Amino acid sequence: MANYLVAKIRPAKGFAHFFHLSIIALVPLAAWFFISLDLLLVALIVLLLSKWRIFALHPRHWITHIRANAIDIIAGFSFIILIANSGSFIFQLMWVFLYEVWILYVKSGTSPLLTSAQALIAQTLGLAAVFLGAKGAGLFVYVLAFWLITYFSARHFLAVFDELHGSLIASIWAFFSASLIWVLGHWLIFFGSIAQPALLLTVIGFSLSGLYYLDRRGRLHAAMRKQLVFIMLAVIFAVVVFSDWGDKAV
Repeated sequence: MANYLVAKIRPAKGFAHFFHLSIIALVPLAAWFFISLDLLLVALIVLLLSKWRIFALHPRHWITHIRANAIDIIAGFSFIILIANSGSFIFQLMWVFLYEVWILYVKSGTSPLLTSAQALIAQTLGLAAVFLGAKGAGLFVYVLAFWLITYFSARHFLAVFDELHGSLIASIWAFFSASLIWVLGHWLIFFGSIAQPALLLTVIGFSLSGLYYLDRRGRLHAAMRKQLVFIMLAVIFAVVVFSDWGDKAV
């Protein structure tokens, strides 16, 4: 039933599929246009309007389709925020191009590798964009944003493998992420334009998901597991030790 509903909302072939891709491929360009006019809010509204198919069916299916499209919405918002905060025309163009790649190639992928990549990319971009799009916001906003981004990213990733405890694991990961930003949000340290909490969660997320992916695909060996864990711990150690923990409390 779920597959049938998705097929009705997002046709997989024929003219309807081509028309659908043509329309959504205009979203990054439209967002870029409105951002150039200092109309960021309008660019975000364009993104939301592009998701009208979520509400094309009976209201009882809305929650299901919002959850199914959460990763795409997170990535879309993140790309728009990154475009708006780029310091030059070249960087804006780069993010627009990557947004097009996301829409036309990455998002439409159904293989375990591409679906896993969707979750990791959305989480990475989402966590980075939070601090750009919510400058000066209260700590509660960061905590809530981190919880939502990491929860839906984990649910999307674990769904690839039909994980029996996917919801529980996603909730634990989201709680850990929210707790981390709750603590480190009092010492917001930046490495360039990337906040320390986002960097730490990206490193941990990629490492744990890599271990899980390789294990479920039957490719995880003891030596590889030790290497991945060592690299993860080494990066975390370097980030913590070499951070400037001076008078940064906010």
